[in-house]
Amino acid sequence: QVQLVESGGGSVQSGGSLRLSCAVYGYTYSYYRMGWFRQAPGKEREGVAIIDSDGRTTYAESLKGRFTISQDNAKNTLYLQMNSLTPEDTAMYYCAADYRRVIGWTWLQHTAYNYWGQGTQVTVSS
Repeated sequence: QVQLVESGGGSVQSGGSLRLSCAVYGYTYSYYRMGWFRQAPGKEREGVAIIDSDGRTTYAESLKGRFTISQDNAKNTLYLQMNSLTPEDTAMYYCAADYRRVIGWTWLQHTAYNYWGQGTQVTVSS
């Protein structure tokens, strides 16, 4: 049973930084695609950043340069470093994972992921 547990969310002022963590349990597939999505109230869930077991990454175009995805395989943990946060970054952030190899342009689509965490709230105040 795959379990994803997010942490690190919280409240921060505009311009601040946060680092989210996603602890991964029970993932036994040889290949993975893992990453972060976010969903603000009244909006669709959007892909933020993804990394796969081959080390390839992809980011939402609008977030490049501010957000960085990384992983610590020894700790089975995925991270998202978020800098220069703005109120528009306020959302519930979710960790997601999948074992299928799919073409690149689908990586940021939430339908391409089978496993999800419960989410961690990020609130940025102006």
